[in-house]
Amino acid sequence: MTTVLPKRAELDVRTTWNLERLFATSDAWEQEFAQVQQELPSLRAFAGQLADAETVARFFAAQEALALRVARLFTYASMAASVDALDVTASARRERAASLQSLLAAAGAFAEPELLSLSAGTLNSWAASAELRSYAQVFRNLERQRSHVRSAEVEELLGLVRGPFAAARTIHPTLVNTDLDLGQVGDVKLGHGNIDALTSSVDREVRRSAWEAYADAHRTAQHTMAACLSAGVRQDVFAARARRYDSSLAAALAPNNLPTGVFHALIETYRRHLPTWHRYWQVRLRWLNERQGLGLSRLREYDVKAPLSPEAPSVPYAQATEWLAAGMAPLGSEYVEVMRAGLTTERWVDIYPNAGKRQGAYSSGVPGGLPYIFMSYRDNLQGLSTLAHEIGHSMHSYLTWQHQPYAYSRYSLFVAEVASNFNQAMVRRHLFATQPGVNFQIALIEEAMSNFHRYFFVMPSLARFELEIHERVERGEALSAPQLNDLMADLLQEGYGDAVEVDRERSGLTWAMFSTHLYSNFYVWQYATGISAAHALLARFDTDAQRAREDYLEFLRAGSSRYPLDALLGAGVDMRSGEAVEQTFGVLDGYIDRLEALLDAGA
Repeated sequence: MTTVLPKRAELDVRTTWNLERLFATSDAWEQEFAQVQQELPSLRAFAGQLADAETVARFFAAQEALALRVARLFTYASMAASVDALDVTASARRERAASLQSLLAAAGAFAEPELLSLSAGTLNSWAASAELRSYAQVFRNLERQRSHVRSAEVEELLGLVRGPFAAARTIHPTLVNTDLDLGQVGDVKLGHGNIDALTSSVDREVRRSAWEAYADAHRTAQHTMAACLSAGVRQDVFAARARRYDSSLAAALAPNNLPTGVFHALIETYRRHLPTWHRYWQVRLRWLNERQGLGLSRLREYDVKAPLSPEAPSVPYAQATEWLAAGMAPLGSEYVEVMRAGLTTERWVDIYPNAGKRQGAYSSGVPGGLPYIFMSYRDNLQGLSTLAHEIGHSMHSYLTWQHQPYAYSRYSLFVAEVASNFNQAMVRRHLFATQPGVNFQIALIEEAMSNFHRYFFVMPSLARFELEIHERVERGEALSAPQLNDLMADLLQEGYGDAVEVDRERSGLTWAMFSTHLYSNFYVWQYATGISAAHALLARFDTDAQRAREDYLEFLRAGSSRYPLDALLGAGVDMRSGEAVEQTFGVLDGYIDRLEALLDAGA
């Protein structure tokens, strides 16, 4: 367990990501920023000129070139700020880069209205032309959004407000990562890099103290955070109405051609299967009482990650890379070799925690660079699981960049969470088959259930929360901290059932602890659909491994050249219904069965 977090400068550079691949120095970043800022207005020269395929092709090329440069600037600045929130210069660069993104959007805002002033027949003929054939999906998207694209003047204004609208999503994480005093447990200072270790401690008093201190820290700023979230939701509602959508949910799903029914199918299936979760909490309660003699009548929330295995296996980073390579072998040697190099010699990963490093983990990058991974690795199965998740994202990016033009180099969150959860599930399956020790098997079930708890319990609960607060604002209602806390506590209590006693004042602040997720406009539900699609795809490897591999790799290569539902259907899973979610609750039931069998056998 990390007790004292090292300063950033104290880390071995080999354990940090290779940020210099983007810009050799901060001075180089400044020079590029100034150059791009000067060149952005050049896009406006195309305004009123998009009348033939050749000119449109030149405009797309110029826009993409600037977009890639702006993306490199933002990625570098954001990554530098992530690893040291106390670096005010890095934070300032991130804000400047975000403003540049807004200026880019405004500079090219004329294009969509101008193109949509032309007939569908004209656009279809251009999409079939030699100059623009590679942009066929771009034109399909444009036509599909025809009724939601506004005039050039309005589009420019909507582009310009992107920068100011980023304020709420910036203030909340800045407050959490820099100004919030998280307290301490004994002589251990709480930080985002060690809170998971403390709340997973074998010592119940340590778990309780850490969990309560972390929640209480957020409680001290709950009204400020509620104001931020309220502002973020109102911005979503404004944007949906400005583009003439029926709801914020519809507006959020439309760009990826996702019907709202997919969201509602997930929520309905999740609620129907809550008894599966209730069963798990009962088994966990029985395990802690019988194996650890706790004598609890009900669990508390700081018990949901209490270790069940007497000796949690140590998994150093080097071992994690070996198990990842072995676990992902069914995807072929090329996939594994690229992945191994990224995890080791090519320094895709910023591995360990340090003072000032923000919470969480993510994968980020731009074509022509590296698909970076941000995390705070711990030498255990949870650390391995997080690494598997993020390298799933990074390999998805790598393969997309290798096979798609810039126009399709970004893929939707809906498919992104499939790739990440697929890696976790595949590596876990490998370890169940190759590590037969009882203690290891117990720990592996714990890791699986912890992962499911986050993605298949917390995230659907947050999705229900997000839908409700958007609908309240759409009805003209206000949002306040007490209201948000009550709603969150009600949703968690429904999920935990009778086996867990919910501390409503502290648990109700769960929304405040997700300082970035709830500002991404219906992001969190896609974790649950992602884990569902991932397990449905993995099941195909049991019947026809070669066909499953080929289909899955083609899915990873597709980027945004296909709509998410179509890409997944091509890979072998239909997410238009709740069938994959049902199937994944079967996987969850299987883990509970394993745990219960071990308990009954006295293992």
